[in-house]
Amino acid sequence: MGGQAVWGCLKYIPHRLAGAGLLAPVAGIWWPGFPANLTGKSYYNMPAPDLWTVRVAHYLPWLTYWWNTQKFFPSSSVAAHSPDIFSTQDRQLAPRFDASQEPYRAQIRQQGEFDSIHRDMIIGIKTWEFDPMDLEDPFPNNEGSVHIWQGDEDGLVPVVLQRYVAERLPWVRYHELKGSGHMFPYADGMGDKIMKTFLLGETFVL
Repeated sequence: MGGQAVWGCLKYIPHRLAGAGLLAPVAGIWWPGFPANLTGKSYYNMPAPDLWTVRVAHYLPWLTYWWNTQKFFPSSSVAAHSPDIFSTQDRQLAPRFDASQEPYRAQIRQQGEFDSIHRDMIIGIKTWEFDPMDLEDPFPNNEGSVHIWQGDEDGLVPVVLQRYVAERLPWVRYHELKGSGHMFPYADGMGDKIMKTFLLGETFVL
């Protein structure tokens, strides 16, 4: 959950940035810049448990931890690690993700489950104090660049919202990965390709 931090830097301290890269960043359905028909489609395409989780995190954030840990009703697909939200590629890359996270699990949870998972959910879903789609080009003289990478089979971040962000912000360099899910950064060579595109300006080719 780093998208909100990057968007915040682009909003408040663009003069201190050399560039920015976002990998499948959260695109909030409550951002004012999204048309209602687009957010409605994304919203109602969610599994039923996720619909309730999004409502709780947005309208009753103080109840998010309880909702995600209670056993009376199905909670979010993310909290439950439901396989339905993961693409074929995600399931193949899951062992690499788990292996990369294992050495850091103690640090991730040192402040408790709430601060590591549930607060991230609240931040991503609640109403932000600004709309990223109102941002102006932070690098009008091409002294830096902003990139978004997004898999078209991402079950966590709707690709249709990301495409709209790219349309509204023409200064964002948008890279859509066909057949990829949320864990595409763990694919072979993906990190090198991303960094070469970001730092050297090379054309991104899968």
